[in-house]
Amino acid sequence: MSDFDPTYGYTLEQLLRIEPPIPPEDFAAFWQSRYQKALQTKPNARLLDKNTFHADFECYDLKYRSTDAVEIGGWALIPKHSQVRRGIIVGHGYGGRDEPDFNLPVSEAAFLFPCFRGLSKSGCETISNNPSVHVLHNIDNRDRYILGGCVEDLWLGVSALLELFPSVAGHISYLGISFGGGIGALALPWDARIQLAHFNVPSFGNNPLRLQLPTWGSAAAVQNYQQQHGSILSTLNYYDAAMSARHIQVPVHIAAALADPAVAPPGQFSIYNALPGEKKLFVLDGGHSEYPRQVEQERDLLSELQVFFSQL
Repeated sequence: MSDFDPTYGYTLEQLLRIEPPIPPEDFAAFWQSRYQKALQTKPNARLLDKNTFHADFECYDLKYRSTDAVEIGGWALIPKHSQVRRGIIVGHGYGGRDEPDFNLPVSEAAFLFPCFRGLSKSGCETISNNPSVHVLHNIDNRDRYILGGCVEDLWLGVSALLELFPSVAGHISYLGISFGGGIGALALPWDARIQLAHFNVPSFGNNPLRLQLPTWGSAAAVQNYQQQHGSILSTLNYYDAAMSARHIQVPVHIAAALADPAVAPPGQFSIYNALPGEKKLFVLDGGHSEYPRQVEQERDLLSELQVFFSQL
């Protein structure tokens, strides 16, 4: 792909004025039904062998069952020097995850780091771990599209967290970056067990724009599929994180980028703009790429998240 401007010509003021798309009339019913059906699955969560030494956390391999009999793998971190008063689910980007994060700024918390189906420790024979192929899996079938299964993996992750740590009920948060941020926005409105969320450069926002703006990565694969096979909005209209964000009622913190070649900023800001309730915005200079103030901004973001999650 030739070079293009990762700001897409938008100023911050223009990004904050983008109108998120209107959901189909049965959007909420589609997801509410899916949530109720998903929760009929019992995750049978297990903590397996400790695999990493850390001064502050016990680190375990995590396994639980999701819908479609998919086995989800990941990690669990349990604090060594404090009680477990909060539960945090952490979603990953489309590059997957090789290990848990040990620097998240939430105290007295047990962390689960599940890998979404087909990716990293949740690999399976029938789903490609290549993001540009994964994102197209069953894209022509609204009820079987892979993103819906990943949303269910998140919901069953909450169920797994509650199996392992029942005392965190009422004190559960979600953090997701890029792919994981978009999945979080799709999942959050329908699961009242999650009280707070942070999305970092979230994807899948404003699919009509996402299909038009030049991009890298998985979004380019979706655009290519659209060009070859005709409109796929009949499916994607039910997997638009900005449409879903209209239904979120809990406080959400979003880090959105002014320039991003992989997740176009208009899609990220569409998700933020759609949120009807309490929300907080942290503006990043860039996303999915290195930029001059990156270390400083990442430090400031962690400080802000420490304050945000202290309310839970």
